[in-house]
Amino acid sequence: MELPRGMKDFEEDELEKIEIVREKFLETSKLFGFKFMDPSPIESMETLEAKSGPAIRDEIYFFTDKGKRDIALRFDFTIGLTRWVVSQKSLRLPAKISSFGGVWRYDEPQRGRYRYFNQWNIEIFGKPSLESETEIIEFSSHLFGSLGFKNIIIDLNHRKLVESFINKVFGSTDQTLILDIFRAVDKIQKKSKEEILNEYGQKGYSAENLEKILQFSEMKGTPEEIEARVDPTQLACWDELKELWASLQNRDVKNIRINFGVVRGLDYYSGLVFEVFDKNSDLGALAGGGRYDSLTKALGREDIGAIGVAGGVERMILVMDEQGIVESKKQPRISVVYVNYEMQKKAMNLASKLRQKHIPVDVDLLGKSLSKQMEAATDSSYSIIVGPKELAQDSVLLRNMKNGVENMVHIKNLLADPKTILNL
Repeated sequence: MELPRGMKDFEEDELEKIEIVREKFLETSKLFGFKFMDPSPIESMETLEAKSGPAIRDEIYFFTDKGKRDIALRFDFTIGLTRWVVSQKSLRLPAKISSFGGVWRYDEPQRGRYRYFNQWNIEIFGKPSLESETEIIEFSSHLFGSLGFKNIIIDLNHRKLVESFINKVFGSTDQTLILDIFRAVDKIQKKSKEEILNEYGQKGYSAENLEKILQFSEMKGTPEEIEARVDPTQLACWDELKELWASLQNRDVKNIRINFGVVRGLDYYSGLVFEVFDKNSDLGALAGGGRYDSLTKALGREDIGAIGVAGGVERMILVMDEQGIVESKKQPRISVVYVNYEMQKKAMNLASKLRQKHIPVDVDLLGKSLSKQMEAATDSSYSIIVGPKELAQDSVLLRNMKNGVENMVHIKNLLADPKTILNL
């Protein structure tokens, strides 16, 4: 039997690494004062289509339930959290919320991204402010740093700045055109320039204008470096980007640069956008976010805005594995083995008493021979051997599985202070 395309089973090693990321994320959430919640994994299609329109159906898992309602599995946390926030009329603002869990997307499976994957997410809802934007980016930088990433760069941009350049090049403010060109810019990280020119040429776009847009999207660096190459002062929101840069510098966030090629694919972004990359990896963005005030308005709140960021956990783990950043932290285990069948019940009793003291213990359940039990205990740090000779002295034989050293231990002493005796 095979899984549906794009799905996978999560085995122990990967789950342990996911838990490492989750623990650091929760730790960082508390550090920055974000309140943790898990929005519903099922949303109504009406909610999802409020901003994204019917086209979203091509990208998500949706179905009609037994009550004849059109519903869908969440494809991110942002829409669910926004739905919840706009419904909480008495919620104190700004509301800082974090989430971590699984999401479903019906897109093409790729390295580091299946159709079901884990994501971390933070959002700030309230009156738009520079410091809210800075807070989100500082959080992202801190989280990756706490996980041991050394080569992280956070690319910053503003959708309205790119929009103003598109207006200038195409001589148009048509929103359909603008969103189409945004998608062309977003694709430059995944496709060659020739592929994009060919694709958009077939749609009727001028190759000359597209070349100007794509050249513009290649500009990146500090504000001073960009101003030395072009004059961005005539473009919308350049001053806002510079203010954001100064605010991040004030918070000691140094791993940043301005990148005119970052626009983010989702249409609900309305201002600042940013993406997080590892400079030594070819996996693409590890996290991304921005301001999306239009989404809160689409769901019924004209008085609040929002900014957020989300990261793909499995993609982060791939980079961590490639660079040896974090190994899974397997807790040392103890094996209780028995010499013969008559010793089995005593071994089970001893294993249970150790587990009651929070000692991770393995014990054979099938009555295997001692040699088979010892073979299975190879990965344990210690084996506790229960035999009639030792038991007659209320003792067991403790074997260090790394160096083979053995010594007798009184059961009473073992149970009194197991963590010291077993070096846990």
